[in-house]
Amino acid sequence: MENNRNYFIAIGLSILILIGWQVIYVNPKLEEERQIALAQQEQEAATAELNGTATATDPSLPQATAGAATELPGDQSVPASEKISRQDALSTNKRIIIETPSLSGSLNLKGARFDDLILKNYREELDKNSPNVVLFSPAESQNGYFSEVGYIAPKNSGVVPNSETEWTVKSGKDLTPTTPIVLSYDNGAGLIFDRTISVDDKYLFTVEDTITNASGAQVSISPYGRVKRLYKPQTTGIYILHEGLLGFLGEEGLQEIDYGDVEDDGIISPAKTATGWLGITDKYWAAALVPEQGRAFQPRFGYFANGTPSYQTDYLSDAIVIASDNSASVKTHIFAGAKTVPEINKYQDEQNIDQFDLMIDWGWFYFITKPMFHALHFFFELFGNFGISILVTTVVVKAIFFPLANKSYKSMANMKKVQPQMEELKKKHGDDRQALQQAMMQLYKTEKVNPVAGCWPVLLQIPVFFALYKVLYVSIEMRHAPFFGWIQDLSAPDPTTVFNLFGLLPFDPTAIPVIGFILAIGVWPLIMGITMFLQMRMNPTPPDPTQAMIFTWMPIVFTFMLATFPAGLVIYWAWNNSLSIIQQGVIMKRQGVKIELWDNLKSLFSRKKDPAA
Repeated sequence: MENNRNYFIAIGLSILILIGWQVIYVNPKLEEERQIALAQQEQEAATAELNGTATATDPSLPQATAGAATELPGDQSVPASEKISRQDALSTNKRIIIETPSLSGSLNLKGARFDDLILKNYREELDKNSPNVVLFSPAESQNGYFSEVGYIAPKNSGVVPNSETEWTVKSGKDLTPTTPIVLSYDNGAGLIFDRTISVDDKYLFTVEDTITNASGAQVSISPYGRVKRLYKPQTTGIYILHEGLLGFLGEEGLQEIDYGDVEDDGIISPAKTATGWLGITDKYWAAALVPEQGRAFQPRFGYFANGTPSYQTDYLSDAIVIASDNSASVKTHIFAGAKTVPEINKYQDEQNIDQFDLMIDWGWFYFITKPMFHALHFFFELFGNFGISILVTTVVVKAIFFPLANKSYKSMANMKKVQPQMEELKKKHGDDRQALQQAMMQLYKTEKVNPVAGCWPVLLQIPVFFALYKVLYVSIEMRHAPFFGWIQDLSAPDPTTVFNLFGLLPFDPTAIPVIGFILAIGVWPLIMGITMFLQMRMNPTPPDPTQAMIFTWMPIVFTFMLATFPAGLVIYWAWNNSLSIIQQGVIMKRQGVKIELWDNLKSLFSRKKDPAA
C-alpha cells in the first residue's frame, strides 16, 4: 500500500513538473516563435504589396518573383498631356513654408512630400538676373521631382502614411533651422503617427516618426523612402562625370547607374544592406535618402514607363513590430541641395553616413583629386580668388616635383653640351641613318644623357592635369568662380576667340557647323600654346624626324584641344609652362650651358624656308 502511495505521488509530481514546464517555458517559447513567424509573414506581405505581386490568399510568394517594374501604392505618373504649370501645381494642396539661408520652398502636406525646393545661393546662368536653380517641383508639373518617406503595412493594420496621406499640422508654422514642425496622422485603426521634421541651415532634412499602437493588437509596418524624377534631364554626357541614379550600399559599395542603363533594365535591386544611402545626382546638385542605419533595407533603382516616364531610387526597410499599447520611432535623413564639399563631409562625420563623400564624383584617382581640391580650397580661403589659388597651388606642385624635374632639366642641359658631337656624327655618317642612330645611341650612353628628357616635364603634369580638370569640372565651388578681366567663370572655357579678334568682329565662330568649336581659341589657350612652344624650343631639336615633328606640332595641337576646356585648367597649364621655362633656364645656366632659345627658333624657321636643310 505504501509503495502504491509513493507511486501515485511520483506520478502527481511528474504531472506538476510537466505543467510547470509548459507554463514557465514552452508556451512563451512557442508564442515567441509564433510572433516571429507572424512578423515574417507580415513583412513578406508588405514587400509583396510594394512590388504588386501578392494576392490576398498567397502573401508568401518568393521575393525572387517580385522584381516587376512596379511603383509604390498611390503614385501613378500623370500623363504629359495633363501636366500643369509649376505655380498651379503648388496651389493644389496645403503647404508648409520652408525657409533657410540656403533653401526656399514648401512642404506638401499631402504625403508630407518634399516637392518644392529652390537653391537660393545658385543661379542657372552667370548673369546676376538669372533665375535661381529649381531642384524639386510637384509631380503634376512639367519637371516633377520630389522625395518622400512613408510606410507599407498589411491591410488589416489600416491605411498607413504614404503618398496619398493628408497630414495635419500639430505644431509649428514655417519650417526653418530654428523652428521644426510636427505633423500628425491617425489612421482610424489605432495607429497614430507623429512626424517631426527639422532642417539645418544648408541641405539636410531630418524626418523622425513616432508610431503609437493603440489598436489592441500587435502590428508590423515597413518604412520606405524614395526619390523620384518624372523627366529625363539633359546631362553633360562626358565619361569623367556620373549623372543619374547613385548610392553607396554597404558591401555592395558605390552604385552608379546611368539613365540609359536603368531604362534598359527596368528595375535594379542590389543586395539588402543595413548601411548606406541612395538617390539621384546631377553635376552640381543631388537628392539622397539616408535610411535609419542598422536596420536592414532593400534598395532599388527603377525606371517606370507608365504615364510619364520616370526614374526612381527607393528602399523598403525590414518590418518594425510594435506591440499593443507601445510605440516605436524611425529616423530618416533627406539630403536635397548643392554638393558642396564642406557640407557633404560634415554630414558624413556628424551623422555617421558611410562614404557620403562619394556623392561627389572624385573618380578613380580620388587620392589625387581630393587633395588637389583641398589645396585649392585652402588657398582660396587665404586669397579669396580661385584663380590665384590655382596659381599658388601650381607653385606647390612644382615644388613637390622639383627633384624629378630638376634631374630631367639637367639631362637636357647635358644634351646641349653634346650638341657639337652630334653635328660631327651627322657629317660623318651622312645619309646612313642606321649607322647614325647607332652612333647617337652610343654617344647618349657614354655621356649619360636622355634624348627624350624634354618630354618628362610635360608627362609629369598629366596626372596633376587630370586631377585639376576633375576638380574644376565636378566641384560646385568652381562653378561661376571668377578670376580677373574677362574670365568670370573658371569652370567654363575662355569666352574670347582669336577668330573674331576677341570680340571686335560681329560674329561668333562657334556658331559655324562642324568646325565651329575648333575655332574657339581664346586668349588664355593662345598664351598656353605660346608658353608650351617656347618651353619645348629651349630643348635641343631631336635628331629623329618623327620626334622633331611631334615637338613642332604638340603645342599647336594642345592649343586647339584645350580651347574648349575650363579656363582655370588652361590658366594652370600656361602658368606651369612659364614656371618650367624659368626653372629650366636657371638650371641650364648653372650647368654652364648656353640658353639658345632664339637660335632654336631661327633654326626652325630657316628649315621651313629651306625644306632640303
